[in-house]
Amino acid sequence: MSKKPDLKDNISSKQTKQRYVNRMFAIIAPRYDFFTGFFSFGMDQGWKRKLIERLHLGGHEEVLDLACGTGDITFALGERLGPGKAVGLDITQGMLEIAEGKRRARNLDNVFFQCADIMRMPFPDASFDHITCGYALRNVPDVEGALVEIRRVLKPGGRFHSLDFGHPMNRAFHWFYLRYLAVSGAVAGWVLHGDPDTYRYIAESLKLYPGQRGVQEIMNGLGFVETGFQEFGGGIMAINYGVKPAPA
Repeated sequence: MSKKPDLKDNISSKQTKQRYVNRMFAIIAPRYDFFTGFFSFGMDQGWKRKLIERLHLGGHEEVLDLACGTGDITFALGERLGPGKAVGLDITQGMLEIAEGKRRARNLDNVFFQCADIMRMPFPDASFDHITCGYALRNVPDVEGALVEIRRVLKPGGRFHSLDFGHPMNRAFHWFYLRYLAVSGAVAGWVLHGDPDTYRYIAESLKLYPGQRGVQEIMNGLGFVETGFQEFGGGIMAINYGVKPAPA
């Protein structure tokens, strides 16, 4: 009898990671809002506000929010855009159904949602003034491939900002942080979904993720300019950023 692939096996392959992530987010969608707030000790919303503030929006832009989930960042963008437009994209239909219910309750007519894959976005080249994402790059099967696609749909001069878990520089802190994520994630997975791997995935995916420094290096290699990152909590979270250069 063949052995069932474990969590590490599922996410270490580009071919299997996307299927695993799609299935996982379909399961957690109804409790996603509760979990992100609880697991971050309420700091999640503050990190997202910092991301949006970094864009210095004028109000007229068209902004794409990737892996939008239930819409936190997309709605905050819409509230600041006025005549502009915020488009939330996610591959999980269950997340978008929750987001759409919120949109109707808030009556935001400049916010739109679309179900699609970050790796193959249904938009023409240079479609958006800016692009944001929260917890997206760590979950894609190929970080560099996703950044290539992001650069394609970003307008010249447009900014990209990505919020995600990071890699602290201090080794002892880094070890403790990963252990905390693994243990607390496993407990939360058992309690909320009867499966410890549901949230233990965060720690395992982070081990394979290049982190804020690695993402900046990849962005530099792809031709983004003005790249960098802003860290929180000693590097446990970070906002990566960069600009698609205008033609010379």
